[in-house]
Amino acid sequence: MIISVINHTRGEIRDEGLQAVIRAINRQITEDFAPYWGLNAELRLEGRFGRASAKSASDMRGDAVLYLCGAVPKSVDGLVGVHESTYRGIPYGFVFTELSGKLDEEWSTTLSHEVLELIADPEVNLVVMGPHPARRGKNVFHWYEMCDAVQNESYKIDGVAVSNFVLPLYFTGGEERGGRNDFLGRAHQGKTLKSFGVNPGGYIGFYDPDTGGDDTFPPDDPVAAKRMQIKGEAKAARRLIRYRRFFAPRVTSAPAARRRPPTARG
Repeated sequence: MIISVINHTRGEIRDEGLQAVIRAINRQITEDFAPYWGLNAELRLEGRFGRASAKSASDMRGDAVLYLCGAVPKSVDGLVGVHESTYRGIPYGFVFTELSGKLDEEWSTTLSHEVLELIADPEVNLVVMGPHPARRGKNVFHWYEMCDAVQNESYKIDGVAVSNFVLPLYFTGGEERGGRNDFLGRAHQGKTLKSFGVNPGGYIGFYDPDTGGDDTFPPDDPVAAKRMQIKGEAKAARRLIRYRRFFAPRVTSAPAARRRPPTARG
């Protein structure tokens, strides 16, 4: 899988510096992510520097595209519309350096986060059945996200900050003895990340078939709440918005059981 990276920061980030970040993230994919997940990809910087938008095949020749942008525009819908009109059907993502700054996060970490999630779920249509985070005995469909649960954690490769990510055992119903659920395995209050759990500052999203709507957890983590609020400034560009296109706004519990999302795993 080739992921095209197109630099729309209008000179804020020079291609030369971006290439160094791309090199580090490519190492993360090959040396850290792929050995656990069996999924590989390669980032490639494309597009011509300084262009307002990419509108020709020569700008994007990969299997997916990530747009690196500076400030969040007043209408993110316009950016999504440009992508859809030019590269309809091609998986995509947006990274805004302005939001990274508000999150007190290196933009390279934000880019790494989006890259890993694009690799694992390019079409944003995978969910995994698992326990409701707050209601024992109830199952929901968790978004197939690689970094949200540990999104407040990062590490460095060649001096470049990249995002922590969950491992396959994270999406299992039990706690395997000696198993690892995230790459870094950091302990918080003496405990490491549990399956379908969340570390401080992170959050998880899920589809609740009983209500026919999406929800996030935890509701009372101020750091996670701040991150969700800041990310909400991108609105239509966010992955969670694209999850909602697969589900009706309201359904009863019985039809929801019959209409289990076709891509659900569990």
